[in-house]
This record gives sequence, structure tokens and C-alpha cells, in this order.
Amino acid sequence: MADKAVPHFHNEPGVAVIHVGSREFMCIGALPPFDHPHVFIDMGTDDEAICGYCSTLFRHRAGLKPGAADPAACVWDDRTRAAAE
Repeated sequence: MADKAVPHFHNEPGVAVIHVGSREFMCIGALPPFDHPHVFIDMGTDDEAICGYCSTLFRHRAGLKPGAADPAACVWDDRTRAAAE
């Protein structure tokens, strides 16, 4: 299985802000099967963006690796989910 080119993040924990190491990513809202349509977000040169679907606030943190998030639990990897099923 090929790795995703664009990281996916969710806000299942319901945190006020998700810090991310990527400026381009997908927001899925909650974990499947309760996810919303996957929204592509491109921060460009801005340091924060809000998902237009679920209103989650994402802030870029330069110290995080691309694809990483704080809290780390907000990173979604469908391979992990498939292995658990």
C-alpha cells in the first residue's frame, strides 16, 4: 500500500487547537465512520487555518515533522485502523 502524500488529521479528542507539522493536509473531523467529507487545507504562508466543515483550528508548528501533530492522537492512519479490524 502506498503512503498517503497528504497527511490526514482528525479532532476526535475535541481539542481547541491541533498543532501540525504540515501546511497542506486533510481534515477528516472525527474518526471513521463518523468522519466528515475529507477537506483539503492549504495554509500557504499562514500559520493557522480553520476547517470550513468542522471548525477545527490547526496551527503550524515548525518543530513538528511533516505529518505529525500535537496531540499525536489526532493523526489518522487508515493502515492502523485496518490492522485492528
